[in-house]
Amino acid sequence: MSDIANTPPPPYYAVIFTNLRTELEEGYGETAARMVELAEQQPGFLGVESARDTVGITVSYWKDIDSIKQWKANVEHIEAQKLGRKKWYAAFTTRIAKVEREYSL
Repeated sequence: MSDIANTPPPPYYAVIFTNLRTELEEGYGETAARMVELAEQQPGFLGVESARDTVGITVSYWKDIDSIKQWKANVEHIEAQKLGRKKWYAAFTTRIAKVEREYSL
């Protein structure tokens, strides 16, 4: 996930997941990798970008709101969210935004 996502021309949607981690690492890396693998298989998925320092930020890009809703309802994703709340995240915020313009270099 170190590349910049190659998204189509707007409009499309971004799901911005910002988080603060706990100290617990058990299973986190494997689950995070599985969620990317699973998201990539979802209809409407366009790409993902992620960075971590003190604050972690993952932005996933989606064709439309229905695609986001389907991802939110994915059974494995729901289980990962439960584990995240219980074990891995001290705090998090999820934001959904419509991308209307983009610029690249």
